[in-house]
Amino acid sequence: MFKSFLLISLVFSNLVCSQAMGEEWLDDFASRVKAKTAKQRVPGYLFAFIEEGKPAKMVVSGKTANNGTAISPQTVFRLASVSKTFTSILMAKMVDENKLSWQTPVKKMTNEYSFDNSKNLQLSHIVGQSSGFSPNAYDNLIEANYPVKRVLSMLTDLKPLCTPGECYTYQNTLFGVIEEYFQENNTSYGQQLETEVLRPLNMKGASVGREGLQASNSWAKPHVAIAKNKWRSVKVNEDYYRFSPAAGVNASGADMVKWVGALLGEKPNVIGPQIIDQVTQPRVKTKREMHRRLWQRYLKDAHYGLGWRVYDFDGHKLNYHGGWVKGYRAAVAFAPDQKVGYFMLMNAESNLINDFTADFWASYFEHYDAQQKLISVAP
Repeated sequence: MFKSFLLISLVFSNLVCSQAMGEEWLDDFASRVKAKTAKQRVPGYLFAFIEEGKPAKMVVSGKTANNGTAISPQTVFRLASVSKTFTSILMAKMVDENKLSWQTPVKKMTNEYSFDNSKNLQLSHIVGQSSGFSPNAYDNLIEANYPVKRVLSMLTDLKPLCTPGECYTYQNTLFGVIEEYFQENNTSYGQQLETEVLRPLNMKGASVGREGLQASNSWAKPHVAIAKNKWRSVKVNEDYYRFSPAAGVNASGADMVKWVGALLGEKPNVIGPQIIDQVTQPRVKTKREMHRRLWQRYLKDAHYGLGWRVYDFDGHKLNYHGGWVKGYRAAVAFAPDQKVGYFMLMNAESNLINDFTADFWASYFEHYDAQQKLISVAP
């Protein structure tokens, strides 16, 4: 049995024997992760299984860098596009408090950009990835370190592929509008996220921006592949951090346990059920998701909501998002009906994370369905 599960409470030291809890499926999954990451020599990772109201079970492996320290639940990682799940909750809270509306025109969010090229472009189209602009428009300029204002100005000249709200067109650059909105209101995305989400959830290791990551007591260094099963540590780029609502959040495993717990309803005073319901309603179809390797055998339907992918995973609703920036991968997902969640963080650009996430949920739902059948036939 693979015994690396940590009881997440005030102290991260108690081992949990998952087989004794009737969760052999989780041990089997952890064993598969261990074997495959060892074969690929992934520098470091952690993942956790969270059930509402129960201690989380976390697996931690590897080091922050080749000559670094051991990864722990407090080690901070970049979340990359998993940041969009935080942005969706933050903006939904503002909508809930009548500070904004999902129908707020983008041209009213910032005085500097007219977006006359895209009629009726609204906040919901940014967060819901349905702006109509060509997918990943000008991501190359983000990576070339073009100033945010220049990139947004260029977006205003781009001809949309469809009317906003009618098609799925994934973006990063357009999230710069949200940062601009906060700055024009004498604050910042990072300050608002800290005030409205991170601090109320007691996510002590979480932050926004490169400085926040590198100021952490323990943080995982990014790694890129230089050959098969060989990795090299690289510097942390500022590029996507400048578009922080898209990809600027950092968090530790301990922080992510609190985040997923809140999404499962454990902190309704911070994130109410109406907030979660808003952002996880399916909006635009994402047909290409249906053909993802390994996932395709389980997905019956796939949409994008507001900062979340919304799947029919073999008959069960699953809300999911992944993240990828240079040197890091991340994934988070939760099943609202079963009140369970999962996340994985890596300090390497390994595609294994995609297969692991699908494998995890296939294993969990198989276990869950079997338990439900036993309950239904019990006298």
